Parts: sequence; structure tokens; C-alpha cells
Amino acid sequence: MKKNKNSTAIRRSSRGIAHAITLVFATMLSVTMAASLLASCKRDKAKTDAVKGSAEVPGWTLNADKPVTFKWYINYSWFKRSWGTSSVSKYITKKTGVSIDFLVPSGDEYEELNSMIHSDSMPDIITVDCRENQITDMINARMVYPLEYLAKEYDPYFFKVASRAKLNWYTQEDGHVYGYPNASFTLEDFNKYKGSLTSHETFLVRKDIYEAIGSPDMSTPEGFINALKMAKEKFPLVDGEPLIPFGTDEFTATGCSKIQETLCHFLAIPPEKDGIFLDYTTGLTENEEYIKWLKTFRKAHELSLMPREVFVDKRAQIEEKAGKGLYFALLYYNWDMQNAQNKLYKQNKEGSYIAVKGPSNSKGESHTLSCGGISGWTVTLISKKCKDPARAIQFLTYLISEEGQMDTYFGEKDITYSIVDGKPQLLPHVQTLSLTDKNALEERFGVLYTYWMLMDSAWEAQWNQKLSPAISQPELWTRPYVVKYFGYDAITLPPNSEENLTYQEVLRRWGTTLQNLILSESDEDFDVILEEYNQIKKTEKYKKLVQLQTQIMKSNKKKLGM
Repeated sequence: MKKNKNSTAIRRSSRGIAHAITLVFATMLSVTMAASLLASCKRDKAKTDAVKGSAEVPGWTLNADKPVTFKWYINYSWFKRSWGTSSVSKYITKKTGVSIDFLVPSGDEYEELNSMIHSDSMPDIITVDCRENQITDMINARMVYPLEYLAKEYDPYFFKVASRAKLNWYTQEDGHVYGYPNASFTLEDFNKYKGSLTSHETFLVRKDIYEAIGSPDMSTPEGFINALKMAKEKFPLVDGEPLIPFGTDEFTATGCSKIQETLCHFLAIPPEKDGIFLDYTTGLTENEEYIKWLKTFRKAHELSLMPREVFVDKRAQIEEKAGKGLYFALLYYNWDMQNAQNKLYKQNKEGSYIAVKGPSNSKGESHTLSCGGISGWTVTLISKKCKDPARAIQFLTYLISEEGQMDTYFGEKDITYSIVDGKPQLLPHVQTLSLTDKNALEERFGVLYTYWMLMDSAWEAQWNQKLSPAISQPELWTRPYVVKYFGYDAITLPPNSEENLTYQEVLRRWGTTLQNLILSESDEDFDVILEEYNQIKKTEKYKKLVQLQTQIMKSNKKKLGM
């Protein structure tokens, strides 16, 4: 379901030149548009025949007899679902009168959205990664509505179903809220559902190969290398193709998120030390445990246990190879392995992937894996180009309400689910499909995570929905290791600040450096490359960057009452 959100966000934020151009455009456009946000909103009142909702009656219940179709842009080229074919989408349209025409990038996501901003050709609704810098561009250019303005004007019921904590978190300096998140966990959610929460961060091994070499401990550098060696020696080929002993997520211009954030979580390295923010994205090069494992990966490459293709493959190639079972071990998101896992499990469940204890620090401390934070994964915004903002905010209200969550997750009662012992449960034929064929499930029924744009992951966790056996072991394996990272997931620098320019520069330097470190021919060469990179961290401008990041971290914690 979910693309590697950290690598996407990091990759997008790295494009400093393109972003700077966008900022110039956004600034010019904001000058020519409304003198003030409130005045702009008043001028842009919706041309609508929608009946307004109230604090007691949600607007969507009053307008089902007025069909409307929204163009909804999803900023992920991998999103392939449509509206109007699945039973869930038909049911929701019948109930609300709203149909959706999904739009996705034909190529690069950043460039596609950038083009929309430049040409002022925004669709009705936009869903983008919550860390996307272009959100700020759209806000500064007055291209999106403040949600609370639309809610007050057309659907006050929004405030009854929206999370106050999430609205507070997403309130901008101008006092307005422009986007609502999905997959967002509040502190209250974390404490309430902790025992049910899982992480997508996993260290996966192919079950049959792992057991054939004696199920070795791979949590130490020595054990990791030895296991990869044994796997390659005993199983050099998989159906005629070379085994890839170790792989991970794609490498981008700014690194590899799994060898940055995820590895740090496996090594139990916190994102702050002595009250100072530690930035995973620019490499924790001052941490001995982290450097030890980077050298371990360097050794793996030297021994042809982490081949060159690992550094060039994109997600499509990774998923294709995973679906063939070509990897022995992967540091990867289990959730992003669903299609591959289901395919392998159907062919031979012993050849699918399981989670085991992965790289650990020298003290053997437990992993500290992330289940997400209050920022969530994506945010959804309503464009000033929206054909009917009144209906749009009413539809958003519906989707984030418990009724909307029930409809998008479980579907229609007695059609896709029934109530058993007071709890919703998918009907047997739907449940069977959910466990065996994710694509068919989403195309035919549209339940669970098909329409994830405003999903409430904490709400979903309470139902303990049965997972496909292909992914259940890795997902459930993470439960004992889940910790909260609130306060650290939105260290957002001012786009036009000196610190942000420094950050973009360091990101790009780290992206090149990380690959060079792992591809270096010896530990001595590794040390030379690392020392050269560390020089940038000794500069005054880098120290200023860390100071600002630390201030934002402390402000975030204060905002959350931590």
C-alpha cells in the first residue's frame, strides 16, 4: 500500500534549485493574489447549490441528490486505483452524491506537482506527502483553502469529527489549517492502542534459506556477514537467477531512508542527544554504532554480498525481484512487500519472507521501531480551483468521521461485512480474498486500505483485522519494539531560510557520500570519505542548522504537551 514515505520526502526536498524557482513563483503569485487570506476566502466563496450543514447535522447528509465529481490528485505515480468500479466507491457515491476522478503523476511526482503550481492549474483536491515542501508553496501562493474557514461556512460538523490535536498540530503561523493527515497518531492514540500498534520497519529474510543455514543470529556485524556468505554459498541461484544476499530500499540523490532512519531505529539510536536534535537524514556520522554498521555494509559489498544493482534499482525493480524471492535478506518496509509476499506465499509459503532480529547495537538493546507520529503520512488539501468547495469540505468531513472510516475500511453492511459479537468483520468471501489476492480485493470490493487518503490508522488498529498470512508474521513481529517519535517527525525548516539552503546542500552531499562509503574499497578509504563529509558538519552554517532544528523540536514537544 504505502510507498516509502521517508525516501520520497527526502528525495523531493533535495531538489533545491527547482524548489527555489517554485518559491520565487509562489512569492510573485501571492503578491498578485489576495492582500489577505481572509479577504481572499471571502472573495472565493463557493459557487454552490449545496445545503449548508450545521454543528448537529453534517452537510453530506443533505446533498446526496446533487451529483458532483471531484478531480482528486494523488501525488504518487504508483497509485493505480479508480472510482466507480469497486463496491465501496459505488456505495459512497450513492450515499453522498460524490464521485471521484483520481489523477496521478505520469512521471516524476515532484515535477508534476511543480508544473501544476507554476501553471496555476490545481485540481479540486490534492493529497501529498506531509513533508512535501510544495505544501508551503501552495499555502504561500494562496492556492488552497483554510479548512476551518470552509468548515465554519459550510459544514461546522467538521469540528465535531476532526481531531483537535491534529488540527492544533497542523495550524500554521497564520492561524489557519490547510491540510488534514492520514495515518496520524496522537499521543492519546498511542497510549490507547499501544498493544495493537505495529511498525512497517522490518529486517526480512527468506524463510526457507534462513532455516536451511541454521537460522543464524544476524544482529551482530559478524553474524550478519556470515549469514549472507552461507546463503550465497548454499543457494547461489534462485530459479536460474543469482541470489541477492542483501538488499534494501532504493538509493536516491539524498541517500537511502532504510540505511538512515530505519537502521537508526534498529540500532536504538534516539533522534536527540543531550537535548540536541540528531538528524537521521543527514547521517549520524558521529555515532560509532551507526558507522560500524555502515562499514559492515561496505564489507558486504566488497564480498559481493550487496551487489551493485542494489544501488541502482528503483522500487519497481525491487518489488519485481522480491516477488521472485531473489533476495535473501532485506532491510525494508514489510507493508511495501504485500504484493511480493502474497505472490511468494501462494507459490510456496516456505519461500516467503519473515521478520527476524536485525542489526543491533553492541549492547544488544531492543529495536526502537516507529509506528508513525502525529504528522502522519500524507495530508489532503482543498484547492482554490475546486469546483465546489462546500461539497468538498462536506465530503472530507464524511471521510474522517467514524461513519466514513467504517465505509472506506469495511464497506457496506451485509455486502462486504457483518457485525459479529458487536464487532465488524469482513464476510467470508471478502476475508478470503483479503488474505490471498490484495489487487483483486481492492479492484472488486475496495475495502481496507484501497482508499487510504484519509485513513485513521489508530482507529483501524482497535479492530485487529486479520492480516494475510503472507504479511502477518513480519507485521505482528514488530509490536514489542514499537515506540513513539512524537515531536521529531515535523522538523520543517522555513523554505527560504539560510538553514534550509544548508540542509539541501548537506542532503545532497550525504546522498553521494553514503553510496561512496559503502562502495569504498577498504575501511581506510571509508574513513577518508567520511572525514571529508564531516568537514561540512564542523561549519558554522551547519551548527546554525542544528540549532534551528533543535528549536523546532522543542517547540513541537511544547505544542504536544511533552
